[in-house]
Amino acid sequence: MKPTRTPRVKICCIGSVDEAALAIECGASALGLVSNMPSGPGVISDERIAEIAATVPPAIGTFLLTSRQRVADIVEQQRFCRTNTIQICDHLTVGTHRDLKNALPGISVVQVVHVTGPESVEEAARVAPHVDAILLDSGNQKLAVKELGGTGRTHDWTLSRAIRERIGIPLFLAGGLTPENVGQAIEEVGPFGLDVCSGVRTDGKLDATKLKRFFSAVRDAGAE
Repeated sequence: MKPTRTPRVKICCIGSVDEAALAIECGASALGLVSNMPSGPGVISDERIAEIAATVPPAIGTFLLTSRQRVADIVEQQRFCRTNTIQICDHLTVGTHRDLKNALPGISVVQVVHVTGPESVEEAARVAPHVDAILLDSGNQKLAVKELGGTGRTHDWTLSRAIRERIGIPLFLAGGLTPENVGQAIEEVGPFGLDVCSGVRTDGKLDATKLKRFFSAVRDAGAE
């Protein structure tokens, strides 16, 4: 079954007010703002995240990417950064998704599932009833230095599709997406949304030409 709608696009690793404005101008429905991480690109200070989030129109998702694992710490961070969405890039160790939702009414909660094998399908199915969306990425939480995203690698999209078919909430697909492969990703997975960082950048900076090519490829895939 092919997707019947054009997926929303989240541009991740936004580093400045100007990058946020460029991403929105090109068609982004959401922006990813990366706080402190054990590895990966795009990390900015919580002060910068708050500055950028304050300039973004309310209809655009502002995703705070957090590696924090205690609900109380995530709540404190969101209240400082004032984003409308929290993207949990690791597992919660203290507190539950329900605790987070109760503490922050009106704030969307997105859980990242790193697709490493068939066990990821079960993990996504377990967490889906408790969050607003699942985001699939290509990291690995089990490494000595955790990879919590921004790897620029694709993963097994047949597993991503299996997850989409199991869960009843929106699914974002991340991991190594580019203007060249995003059409195939849409066809194989049928995601609600797409998440891209390195695939629309040149030397770490958001590239307007690559952005436009990415959005064009997404529209073409949605129109077929």
